[in-house]
Amino acid sequence: MIINNKDCYVNGINYTVRSAIVEDAMVLSELRLQIDGETENLDREKGEAFIDIPGFEQIIKTDSENPKNLFLVAVVQERIIGFSRCEGNHLIRFSHKIEFGVCVLKEYWGYSIGKNLLKESILWADTSGIKKITLNVLETNDKAIKLYEKLGFEIEGILRKDKLLSDGNYYNTLMMGRFNE
Repeated sequence: MIINNKDCYVNGINYTVRSAIVEDAMVLSELRLQIDGETENLDREKGEAFIDIPGFEQIIKTDSENPKNLFLVAVVQERIIGFSRCEGNHLIRFSHKIEFGVCVLKEYWGYSIGKNLLKESILWADTSGIKKITLNVLETNDKAIKLYEKLGFEIEGILRKDKLLSDGNYYNTLMMGRFNE
């Protein structure tokens, strides 16, 4: 699905949230690799489950055409600095829900970029007849958990000792959901 551009101004920077286009594929491939190396909040180590340019081109094409998918990017001065995806399911029993994921370059944390990507995704979902948005978040990612709760998400389950991080310890993953009545 394609949405209208949304301009944002937070803490002194202007950025735009817009739908991804095929021409973004090269930058997105490099950006995802960089972000994976900047935080342990995501599922992947840097380089794992790498998506190359043709892979991103296909994802963008599919997401642009599928009314149950949404691929957004955040752009500062023509530079993509974060992105999010909502992915629906073709199975009838799950057709009412989508899964949300987001990542933002560490240097742009604190500018509400993830928040605005999520808010645009929620607006799109609510106006598209989607009833539920789900996401997973590492238990130690307190800022994200507070944001999700503020935007109507609730903890629905805990995957105990789900992730092994670089400190050698296992951490829980929180499964969260937001249901639109």
